[in-house]
Amino acid sequence: MNHRSPAIPRLNIPAYNWWNEALHGVGRSGNATIFPQAIGLGASFNEDLALRVSSAISDEARAMYNASVAKGHYQQYAGLTFWTPNINIFRDPRWGRGQETYGEDPYLTSRLGVAFVKGLQGDNPKYLKTAACAKHFAVHSGPERLRHEFNAVASPKDLRETYLPAFKALVQEANVESVMCAYNRTNGAPCCANNVLLSEVLRKEWGFKGHVVSDCWAVKDFYEGHKTVANVMEAAALAVKSGVELNCGDEYPALVDAVKHKLIEEKEIDKALAVLLRTRFKLGMFDKPENNPYNSISTDVINSAAHRSLAREAAIKSMVLLKNNGVLPLKNDLNRYFVTGPNAGNVDALIGNYYGVSSNIVTILEGLTGAIQPGSQLQYKAGILLNRDNENAIDWTTGDAKGAAATFVVMGITGFLEGEEGESISSPTYGDRLDYNLPKNQIDFLKKIRANTKNPVIAIVTGGSPMNLTEVHDLADAVLLVWYPGEEGGNAVADIVFGKTSPSGRLPLTFPKSLDQLPAYENYAMKGRTYRFMQQEPLYPFGFGLSFTTFTYSDVKASTPTVSLKKKESVNVEATVTNTGKTEGEEVVQLYLTDMESSVPAPLFSLKGIRHVKLKPGESTVVKFTVTPEMMKLVNEKGESVLEPGKFKISIGGALPSARSEALGIAKPVEAIFTLK
Repeated sequence: MNHRSPAIPRLNIPAYNWWNEALHGVGRSGNATIFPQAIGLGASFNEDLALRVSSAISDEARAMYNASVAKGHYQQYAGLTFWTPNINIFRDPRWGRGQETYGEDPYLTSRLGVAFVKGLQGDNPKYLKTAACAKHFAVHSGPERLRHEFNAVASPKDLRETYLPAFKALVQEANVESVMCAYNRTNGAPCCANNVLLSEVLRKEWGFKGHVVSDCWAVKDFYEGHKTVANVMEAAALAVKSGVELNCGDEYPALVDAVKHKLIEEKEIDKALAVLLRTRFKLGMFDKPENNPYNSISTDVINSAAHRSLAREAAIKSMVLLKNNGVLPLKNDLNRYFVTGPNAGNVDALIGNYYGVSSNIVTILEGLTGAIQPGSQLQYKAGILLNRDNENAIDWTTGDAKGAAATFVVMGITGFLEGEEGESISSPTYGDRLDYNLPKNQIDFLKKIRANTKNPVIAIVTGGSPMNLTEVHDLADAVLLVWYPGEEGGNAVADIVFGKTSPSGRLPLTFPKSLDQLPAYENYAMKGRTYRFMQQEPLYPFGFGLSFTTFTYSDVKASTPTVSLKKKESVNVEATVTNTGKTEGEEVVQLYLTDMESSVPAPLFSLKGIRHVKLKPGESTVVKFTVTPEMMKLVNEKGESVLEPGKFKISIGGALPSARSEALGIAKPVEAIFTLK
């Protein structure tokens, strides 16, 4: 019942290590396809893409496992139980691990999370391809420095409206095999000893049948951080009694003494062990190899050409064009290009955290270089360090922009500055970003570049969280947010900036103008947070992203102005989308629902539908949605989901409906109102 499970020869049970990672590719296990970081996949708004990416990841995982077993290797990061995906809500930009999530919205997180789990676990009626894990249950999103002792306080309404829906979807729709309980306390009780979360909600209410795993050494936090028990023996007994079958850590050997001291009965341990072993049976570990079709997956799939192509597609669809004054797309045969900035040749700017490694990682510098025509020049100097001033005051870099037809400044942040506790080696705040600004040396550098050229300056920004891009937006002619785009990131950037494809990524979270617009980081109340509850104007709204073409919306039609509450009727709605620009492009059509007469505070907007349409210049199509009674429900202060009469507004457009979206270049959405009686 420890993550390092020893062999039991007399029962023919081989050793097994339960700890494996696959956030955006098989992690920490050697050569593997590195897909865009999870937040980038979130920016794709694309369920089908998430399914295809996770299916490729699970193919590689099975191939690696098959090869490891053949060599008699049963080590960590070589197994089939993956502690992925992270479906916590990215409620605050300061959280360093927000990059691991799909963003701030419960609906988007649910849809992508369900798809990702289905791809990891496969569709065989008897065997799991791999076992996925929904983490971190629940109400977990920083601060990293305090996670071993912190108490996250969430109202019943916020729990049910924001923090729990994605977990419920993964349990009930995707049949996720595992759930990981978080380090922190939620409403007073450690998450790995939380009867409300683990027993009442997860198992009784949602019917979860899989196993629960503790976050790593979270059981130790019972007595060292939270101080809810006195010692390791009490902690281990409490965790098992609370429904935690698997211990990531080394506390469960204390169960032997816990039985002797009558803190737990042996039959309770047996019951937990049975649940845990069931997962290994589902993975086919005790069956004849020929019975399980996944045992035939060969190592040929690992970082294969097909998977690299998929990584490139995913990276392209993740990138968000935040500004373009007409300079993009660029021709790829101009006389000279200049590439500069701390992240141009930086592998860390591609891989985020929980990454694998690859023998062929294409940096942004390499991608741009490979895309220009012979006869054109490309020059490169990094120019500056990531987050501090140069030691040498002589500047031979910014002047190079003067002679270039276009300058690319590759800037932003990396895992050095944001990530998990202990991981971000240049972060004084345990991986959290308590300073919302980009490093000052980068902004100063961009100002010098701008002062030295009247030709186009394109800012390519890496990172996994919102950041203050106000000055970048003002100084650059175009701003492309590329997240941590994976091993094909450089090629994907080149595909976009040179016009091989039009960008279609959308922001899966709000970029505030400053942290002053937000409540305190330690405050878990949703009031004033995310697009659903923030009333102040952001820098960039949720759902925002530009294209090389333009789209307009018209002819919205609802199937009925009035629907019956008693009959629990749905509303069918449609709208026409037209490409009014000069190039082909993909539009991410978003449907938002607003309860206009709710009896309790309700979200200002709630994303309830997504459609992807690819249109040629002048082409139109009709997109259709169904708004169900389940979508119309509100969550009251008691945390109850209820359907009540009133007016509802449907908005269909290319971003969150707001004046800011329109000011940044998104067409006005179309709206329809219906009444529930």
